[in-house]
Amino acid sequence: MSLTSAATLATLDRTGPRRITDLAAVEGVTQPAMTTLVRVMEESGLVERRGHASDKRVTLVCLTEAGASYVRTRRQAGVHAFERLIGELTGDEVEALVAALPALKHLAELENQDREGPKQ
Repeated sequence: MSLTSAATLATLDRTGPRRITDLAAVEGVTQPAMTTLVRVMEESGLVERRGHASDKRVTLVCLTEAGASYVRTRRQAGVHAFERLIGELTGDEVEALVAALPALKHLAELENQDREGPKQ
């Protein structure tokens, strides 16, 4: 799976259903490229398209259970990788990481705000 595909699934997991144009903007790709990507992920059973509840002209891309499971599995694999790596650090290095956590959390929040834009 491409990084853009994985990032798109993660965005849908965090933000809920989105328009293709919104996903393209968030992921930094063109609308035609996102349309193609969504079609491939739809054929793989990771996403599905649904009508918008209040505007029948709008189609939203939604994460399927298989897509949500994929995101959870990747996140868990990342957690295990970091656990293993952190286990190899010295005590001083672990303390430095702990001290940096508030700043890292703030950076992640800023990045999410930039990437997600306005919610639907």
